[in-house]
Order: sequence, then C-alpha cells, then structure tokens
Amino acid sequence: MKNRSSAFGFTLMELILVIVLLSILSLYAASRFMGTASISAYALQEQTISVIRQVQVNRMQSNVDDEDTNFILEVSGSCIGSKAACDMNKAQRESRSDYVADPQAVFELSGGTSPIKFNLLGNPLGSASAGVSILIRDKNGGSRCRVEINSQGYVFEGACS
Repeated sequence: MKNRSSAFGFTLMELILVIVLLSILSLYAASRFMGTASISAYALQEQTISVIRQVQVNRMQSNVDDEDTNFILEVSGSCIGSKAACDMNKAQRESRSDYVADPQAVFELSGGTSPIKFNLLGNPLGSASAGVSILIRDKNGGSRCRVEINSQGYVFEGACS
C-alpha cells in the first residue's frame, strides 16, 4: 500500500475550486470599479418608460381639465416626467415618483415639442399626435437609447447603442 502523505501539490478538484472562487471574486470587484456610466442610458430607458406610462395613466384616470401640470409630460435637459415634478427643485420633488432626473444624462425630444399632453384615452395631443421619440444620452458619450411614443399612445423601447 502506498502512503500519499509524501505527495506534493494540489488535486485537480482543489485547483478548479480555487479558480472558480477567484473568478467570482474578480467579477464582483470589477463591477464595483466600473461604475454606472456604462449602463446609465439602458437603466434610464426603463425608468423613462415607466414614468411616461405613469403620467399617461394618471391622465387617463383623471376627470380634470388637461391643463393640470401633473398630467402633462415634460422633456427637458436632465429631467423627464410630469411638468409639475420637473418644475420643482430637487428637495421638493424627492417624495414624487413621476419623474426621472439624472445630472449625467440628457433627454432630447424629436418629432414634437415639449410638454406633451395626453387625452383621456392616453393618446398624445398636438405636435406629438403623430408620435415622438425621446433620446436618452449619457453626457460622457457612453451610451444612447431611445423611447418611442406612437400616435395611439403606446410607449416602447427604441434602439440602444
């Protein structure tokens, strides 16, 4: 019978386990150093869709006139959301959920003019009635995404690059 106590080195299983643990640790560490700049437009695209739908649904559920700024979508510089929320300062709008504001991003509207009003069916009115496109651009030039609103008020993801 052979005595294995004199063998030097590691078994294959020990090496595989160490490699797997090191790879998991390095992926975690790399994600902490990368920051959010590389994915900010993608994350903002989902938030923007949610906010647009929220303003639209709020308008559809209301019976007030269409001049109420809580039901009008504002697209300006670094804020998108209800006109009421985007017109407030940062401290005032902290309790609101109907806006997205990011100092690292720029929101640009094409195909219409801001603000966008919706009718009681959720359709965009005025210059946006043919549909509009909202470009979300990272100020650092990293990523760009689009959010589309068609003439029937359907809000959907556009292309990202």
